Amino acid sequence: MLYKMETASVQTAFRLKPDLVNRLKREAQRKGKSVNALVNEILDRETRVEWPVLPKGYMATADDLFTSKGHIPSPTEEMLKSNPKLAYIWKKGA
Repeated sequence: MLYKMETASVQTAFRLKPDLVNRLKREAQRKGKSVNALVNEILDRETRVEWPVLPKGYMATADDLFTSKGHIPSPTEEMLKSNPKLAYIWKKGA
């Protein structure tokens, strides 16, 4: 099997502030979704692992293994400025 389709859900409980619950309800209604579907969408988006994308046409050389952090080229300043998550992770490993 190449992939596993998720069909079942796990029921859980969280304690949320009343104003947050009200905002979730309004946003879910505005989007025509259930609160459960909205919360799943938000949590999925915020916790999804995003793999770095190499520039089009990138060809690794033996030197890349020794001159870059890990096995990917260093991000440009523009990439770091436009992607706060990447900047945080990159600076954390520096």
